[in-house]
Amino acid sequence: MDYTSIAKRVSSWCGRPGTFVLALGVIVVWVVTGPVFDYSDTWQLVINTGTTIVTFLMVFLIQNTQNRDTAAIQLKLDELIRATAGAHNALLDLEELDEKALAAFRARYEDLARQARDKRARGDSDTDSPEA
Repeated sequence: MDYTSIAKRVSSWCGRPGTFVLALGVIVVWVVTGPVFDYSDTWQLVINTGTTIVTFLMVFLIQNTQNRDTAAIQLKLDELIRATAGAHNALLDLEELDEKALAAFRARYEDLARQARDKRARGDSDTDSPEA
């Protein structure tokens, strides 16, 4: 079993309501045992260590899940751009461009949006393809 399949399974399991209830139960047990252990340093260390370890590991699982989801969304968007007549294929793989190139694209589309709002304000349609 590889890391990706393990990460998928653990992420799926961690996102379930039952897992939340289990974590909440651990906290409740910890709080209830406070008086039994006289709120000692060791009692506090147990929860601090446990939550630190879980948090540390979850960061990597969450990042893996987000990376896969983001890559899948980008590919789907790229396919929509590629398959849409009149769409600019230069926008494919846009997330790989540097900030200067992104700023140029952003400025162009902000200008198109401004023009569309101006057209709507005049009562015209804003659903055209400006380059057509």
